[in-house]
Amino acid sequence: MKSWTKHVLGIAVVAFFSFAMISLSCGKRQVVGTADTAYAESAPKENIVPAESLRVVEALQNSFRAISAGVLPAVVEVDVVETKTITQSDPFEEFRRYFGIPGFGDSDSGNKNGKKREYESKGLGSGVIVRKAGDVYYVLTNNHVAGSATKISIKLNDGREFEGKLVGADARMDIALVSFESKDNTIKLAALGDSDAVQTGDICLAMGAPLGYRQSVTQGIVSAKGRSGTGIGNINDFIQTDAAINQGNSGGPLLNIYGEVIGINTWIVSQSGGSQGLGFSIPINNIKNSIDSFITKGKIVYGWLGVALTEVDKEYKEALGIGDSNGALVSQLFMNSPASRGGIKAGDFITSVNGVKVESVEQVQREVGRLEAGKTVPFEIMRNGKKQSLSVKVEERDEKVSSDNGKLWPGFFACPISEEVKKQFEIGDKTEGVVIVSVMEKSPAASLRLQAGDVITAVNGKKVSNIKEFYEEVAKIESSVNFDIFSNGGTITTGTFKF
Repeated sequence: MKSWTKHVLGIAVVAFFSFAMISLSCGKRQVVGTADTAYAESAPKENIVPAESLRVVEALQNSFRAISAGVLPAVVEVDVVETKTITQSDPFEEFRRYFGIPGFGDSDSGNKNGKKREYESKGLGSGVIVRKAGDVYYVLTNNHVAGSATKISIKLNDGREFEGKLVGADARMDIALVSFESKDNTIKLAALGDSDAVQTGDICLAMGAPLGYRQSVTQGIVSAKGRSGTGIGNINDFIQTDAAINQGNSGGPLLNIYGEVIGINTWIVSQSGGSQGLGFSIPINNIKNSIDSFITKGKIVYGWLGVALTEVDKEYKEALGIGDSNGALVSQLFMNSPASRGGIKAGDFITSVNGVKVESVEQVQREVGRLEAGKTVPFEIMRNGKKQSLSVKVEERDEKVSSDNGKLWPGFFACPISEEVKKQFEIGDKTEGVVIVSVMEKSPAASLRLQAGDVITAVNGKKVSNIKEFYEEVAKIESSVNFDIFSNGGTITTGTFKF
């Protein structure tokens, strides 16, 4: 198969169809040919395509046939039913309101906006069988396919149907694991490949049930790697492909030329709702460990560092004094978190996690999320323009703790005063410091009544003229802090926040 890449394929197939039809009534009429008449079925066969080129194309076609025959038995349709609740308006609401009839808005009528009613919503997606334990088979799919389902049905390629059970689901990665039981030991499993070895330009195949058409196969190439899922609230880096992916393909596998699963098809970019050659798959290496977590714990156990990370542009990096370094800015961190105990401070720029160079916020999140809770790992950071190495003991992520803004320090995002920022917040040319862009609710910053657009000119009485000086002073804070704020043409000193 590797020899395919050594050939340049040029195949032109021209077919000429000629026919004569004489129809004078609803019945058939025999047409007698002349001596010059030639029929397709009796025409001599000619080799239109050169034999060498044909061998290459046939080899490619045979490989696609083999992959389809070998993997499709492990690809399933996932039919789901979700129970949803809607608020149904009361047609007599305005009548009761006008005449003051008892019962309007009380508990017996549901609520002031109407009564709540449950209904069942059906949907479908795809999945791939990846593991077997005894009589239990495990199907990998998307969270948005099966994560909220009250009923799950798994349909195999041979038409058999099994009741499925949700083993675990995770919204941050948009993956789910579903199980079904069968004593049939011949049900096939798909082989998992190495998505790190995938390169742009690789041939790939997508399988699934687009628009309900089960056992469909489309072919394309890997268009790109490392696409961000930030816009859809997903922490994965995605494989982009032009293999046709449509609604219903979600949860199905993306395969390499060896018939190995390299990704799980998840979303598309489309103006029409149909395939426009922009499909995205979760790399299988992001998911492999999650399969074990779902089976043993019913969920993905994420490592937790305890920081709020932010992407910053070139101008911000220059103001920090870190040049063109890649990574993620620690704009805020949780007090008494693994990060704070390990010596990480607000304003640090993370460039490496556990020996892996990081390029973005999403990559830091993925690398930390993969770390085993309780494990101490090295982090490389840049602080005040200098490289430092720290060791941090990662903990298990707890949603209650990680969503508690009351412990998020300092509770706001600080930004250098650029020309754009001056225009946005109407800051004078002579004003120095850093501007507050956003404030987290219930955070220390909110307690100090800081607001977006305020300019911090001093930290604990020490003047700060730029973002680098601001974070230098923030790093020195031990037990309490106050800020000098320039706002509405005057400077005030905030109250003191004690840790």
